[in-house]
Order: sequence, then C-alpha cells, then structure tokens
Amino acid sequence: MSIGLKNEFGKIEISNDVIAQAAGGAAIECYGIVGMASRHQIRDGLTDILRKENFTKGVIVRNVGEDLHIDMYVIVGYGTKITEVAYQVQSTVKYTLSKLLGMAVGSVNIFVQGVRVTNL
Repeated sequence: MSIGLKNEFGKIEISNDVIAQAAGGAAIECYGIVGMASRHQIRDGLTDILRKENFTKGVIVRNVGEDLHIDMYVIVGYGTKITEVAYQVQSTVKYTLSKLLGMAVGSVNIFVQGVRVTNL
C-alpha cells in the first residue's frame, strides 16, 4: 500500500515501506532504544535486532482517513525507564514524520519486545 498526496504540480505516491524506514530511523536515534524487533518473532525466526534494511518488519503503517497510525516493535536497553524511552520515541517519530510527509500522525504505538543488556 502507499499514501497518495496531491498538489498543484501533480500526484505523489509514498510507499508504506518508505514511511516505515523513516519511522525506524527516527526511533533508533532515541536514547534507550537498542534496536527494532520483528512483530512476529517466532514466525519470522528473528529473535535478534533488525538491521536498517529490515525496519519494515518491525513497523506497521496504517492510513486511516487523513491520519497515519504507526505501530513500532522495539528493544530497549537495560537500566532505562521504559515509559520515558517510549514517550521519547513517540514524540520523535511523530515530529519526524509530520515534517517529512506534511501529514498528521494520529498515533504512534510502542510495543516493547525485549530488554537488551548492552556490552560495556
């Protein structure tokens, strides 16, 4: 699926995969996020952290009316306050996507799939 935008010059089609890549990239930059996780870890056989090219497996993009709704599956670092990290990811992703696309982001839902102890 994709999102279509119209302006005076023509039509713009933005793939959900592109939006998922942008959302995943914004989330990874947040403090406390170790990586993205697959939403179907057992079925996909992915129990590890997803790489940049696989962010689309950990981000679901839904277009409802004029709003975007994003579901993100993340892995947080041990010792961080999960609620604060999730709030920061929500704020960052919402801001990044609204500036990048010019569309309203209705919700950013965070699903914490694991806690990872980072090697010091």
